[in-house]
Amino acid sequence: MTASIEKIEVSCATEVFLAAALLHREQPEREDFSISEIVGRAAREGIAGEMRSGVNVHASQHCVANRAPNPAKHKMLFATGKHTRRLLLPGDRVDPQRTGKVFPNADEIPEKYLPLLEWAKKRYEDALPAIGPDQSAGDLGPAPSQNEQMEAAEQWLGTLFELEGLGKEYWKDADPDEFVRRLREGWE
Repeated sequence: MTASIEKIEVSCATEVFLAAALLHREQPEREDFSISEIVGRAAREGIAGEMRSGVNVHASQHCVANRAPNPAKHKMLFATGKHTRRLLLPGDRVDPQRTGKVFPNADEIPEKYLPLLEWAKKRYEDALPAIGPDQSAGDLGPAPSQNEQMEAAEQWLGTLFELEGLGKEYWKDADPDEFVRRLREGWE
């Protein structure tokens, strides 16, 4: 009788999580890893059989807790810089629209990675006491870096520029002085 092995379809998000966890476990002295290191580790591990293009976008955007979701809402990684990531820890700043998973479900990963999943959960739990008494794991965490502040300002300005010309059809025949006069009617 042959043992049947059930093949699990591993999502790109799960593959990125496992690759990042492997890097953290193999190099505990490192705080973070470049996106290319995470993608490279996933490629070497061959978790899904072949390297998929979605792994890179998940490592750079879809799984990153402190980035706005676009469209995925996973919160498995934390961007420590423009091109660097680490596994999410309690107290990390999380975009409020990120409502996805911090960890993949055990039934979503191959059995040989279950100890790695447990290791990552323990790593996360061990970081919980580092949170101060007035904070909870859902708090905003440390203030954003100068680079993060600049990125946020650029995004905000970008949305303002998108408003340029909005509603111009309502004002095309209006005299600005007459409009202001009407607004001021009744003022004392």
